[in-house]
Amino acid sequence: MEIKDIVLKLTGPVDPVGESNADDYRFENLKTLCKLTEHLVCVIDEVSYRNKDRAEYSMSRAGRYAFDFIDKKLNIKE
Repeated sequence: MEIKDIVLKLTGPVDPVGESNADDYRFENLKTLCKLTEHLVCVIDEVSYRNKDRAEYSMSRAGRYAFDFIDKKLNIKE
């Protein structure tokens, strides 16, 4: 099982089904998933900010990877 599968299993379903009680529950799950995603993006952004211009290869590699993820995959510009 991959980490994403575990997180989604723990969070529960998020896609609305058109039934108010179920959708209220799923909306709370969606809010939880969004908060987690926001936290993870902040962690990745911090790695980028602190390391992308470092002289040490392993640190700059991590920083550049994080920067490219934020910039290219999420399309969030500085």
